[in-house]
Amino acid sequence: MKKKVLVARPTFPDVIERLKQHFDVDVNLGDVLPQEEFARRLADRDGAFTAGEWVGEKELAGAPNLKVVANMAVGYNNFDMQAFDAHGVLGTNTPDVLNETTADFGWALMMAAARRVTESEHYLRAGKWQKWSFDSFLGADVYGSTLGVIGMGRIGQALARRAKGFNMRVMYHNRSRVAPDIEAELNAEYASKEDLLRRADHVVLVVPYSKASHHTIGAAELALMKPTATLTNIARGGIVDDAALIVALRENRIAAAGIDVFEGEPNFNPDFLVLDNVVLTPHIASATLGTRRAMANLATDNLIAALGEGPRAGNPPNPINPDVLKK
Repeated sequence: MKKKVLVARPTFPDVIERLKQHFDVDVNLGDVLPQEEFARRLADRDGAFTAGEWVGEKELAGAPNLKVVANMAVGYNNFDMQAFDAHGVLGTNTPDVLNETTADFGWALMMAAARRVTESEHYLRAGKWQKWSFDSFLGADVYGSTLGVIGMGRIGQALARRAKGFNMRVMYHNRSRVAPDIEAELNAEYASKEDLLRRADHVVLVVPYSKASHHTIGAAELALMKPTATLTNIARGGIVDDAALIVALRENRIAAAGIDVFEGEPNFNPDFLVLDNVVLTPHIASATLGTRRAMANLATDNLIAALGEGPRAGNPPNPINPDVLKK
């Protein structure tokens, strides 16, 4: 008898076909499942393919056969890992395959904020552009400025590599310093968070979300930044105190922001919408066809291997809590 798998969100048809070669697959082809419906459909499954669904104690306790949940994302703040360990369920994620695409988007968002792209486009579309003037939409230079990266993991390093072509000074803050050879390669200076915020012209956030990183940037941190600086968040909602950021933007305490992730998304603070000096995107930093396909296939590789199928049977490539495998 085939093991049973839930695919909680629509994905590429060929990915579903790969799973059907090994498993009895229940696919949600509609909108995001309400949490109770997700839990109900998970109850008799051996594995699940998720893309942001909350999986915690209640869901795991109600799914006694569950062995693995494969998240189509690098971040896994939608998993209660303490509950996963307690129930002996493996969690997996999809690192590396989205590093470069996400770094590209971080740069796009940062530059759009710095050069007031969204604001000036809205002005043009509204029919307000009647003449050229020397002081129209004056923004901030990127070339030759100082980039501050908070979170120097794989994506943070990819961001820093791009700074070389813009002749930028690079500062970074991380839980721990990266290896000296990486610092040398990136020409990156380690700094405290406070020092980075005071000195950087463009701050980009690339830290994973956890209780410890909640509101890494709040009112106190924003007060340290230059009034000419920009802030870009491509990490996770909750890393920034959105309400505090809105106040800082409204009062021009910082020049601009580029925000791809929000607290409580897909809901977000509507006060963002009345601000001209913020670029808003709906969590699309990894949204290229090639990257999303690579993420879906890697999540599938994890699911197949964790359930004892395929060439890597029993050895999934990206376990989050590998001690479960030993048990």
